[in-house]
Amino acid sequence: MRVPLLDLHEQYRPIRDDLIAALIRVADSQRFIGGPEVESLERELAAFIGVRHAIGVSSGTDALLVSLMALGIGHGDEVVTTPFSFFATAGSIVRVGAVPIFVDIDPETFNIDADAVAAAITARTRAIMPVHLFGLCADMHPLLDVALRVGVPLIEDAAQAIGATYRDRQAGTMGALGCFSFFPSKNLGAFGDAGLVTTNDDRLAHDARLLRDHGAEPKYFHKRVGGNFRLDALQAAVLRVKLPNLPAWTNARRLNADRYDRLFRERRLDVRAPFRPFGRGHIFNQYVIRIPSRDDVRARLERSGIGTEVYYPVPFHLQECFASLGYRSGAFPAAERVAREVLALPIYPGLTLPQQRAVVDALAEALA
Repeated sequence: MRVPLLDLHEQYRPIRDDLIAALIRVADSQRFIGGPEVESLERELAAFIGVRHAIGVSSGTDALLVSLMALGIGHGDEVVTTPFSFFATAGSIVRVGAVPIFVDIDPETFNIDADAVAAAITARTRAIMPVHLFGLCADMHPLLDVALRVGVPLIEDAAQAIGATYRDRQAGTMGALGCFSFFPSKNLGAFGDAGLVTTNDDRLAHDARLLRDHGAEPKYFHKRVGGNFRLDALQAAVLRVKLPNLPAWTNARRLNADRYDRLFRERRLDVRAPFRPFGRGHIFNQYVIRIPSRDDVRARLERSGIGTEVYYPVPFHLQECFASLGYRSGAFPAAERVAREVLALPIYPGLTLPQQRAVVDALAEALA
């Protein structure tokens, strides 16, 4: 049995007619940038996430850029963040002229180590940017304490975490700003790139809306230099159809994760399943295990028809483009070891029990 890493067809088929109708609605309106579809989506997402303002933007990467720009972070400023995430986390910091200050991760959750963050604060620190990696919130209470104590804002990179919770608070509601991605593979995915900035701060919301449209207010009168970070109406219409289904899709991912956990125990496999700390609601954007000899095991799984992915093979501090920052191998041992051992297995809604058994059987063979 071949099992892909991701299959969006099962998600698409039941809502196909509604999606086509939404696309036709936008085509007939001839309103493609902003407008009622985007405004309606923003209201619906703000209500779903539980935040005062939701600002649609062109991608999760641009959500990070807009947030940094709204806070006035620029040349020479320092932003403390993780070395283990999707590239946009660190890339967005460098793109505004700031310096990413990496600290190691918690090897159990893969998220940033809050104690290490506190030790990395300097007089030049202008923000803290934790990532809710793979759908699990970072340990926010100590991070928020640090941010409050030193008087800097906290930006939540929640690109992979819509619907994730921390002590009954939603991802994207705890920091000064939250950043989401609607890349097609996300739990809530568009038909292309799309993103969202969230905040409870009226001024930051105003600035984010200003910056996503070249800083113009009114049109052609530019108060700040922003960018073209607008959300397409077509993507907003797609997301509006999908949003009501998100709780059921999240529940399906959680059930799939429970089944993997049970199957691993039954087979007594030497793998480390995703850690689920008490008080944090994991949404399993990815189901990431840790295994020895990861690359050999992955190659065997591929030959067995099982789709996998490595998120992420090279920590930021060892990326060629960040060589000028001066980090060396061994600087962040937890992140480096995790990068050698992590492997994502299929977890999408629609994954069946026979498919999961096939994944686990192939994994058992590969490990043997």
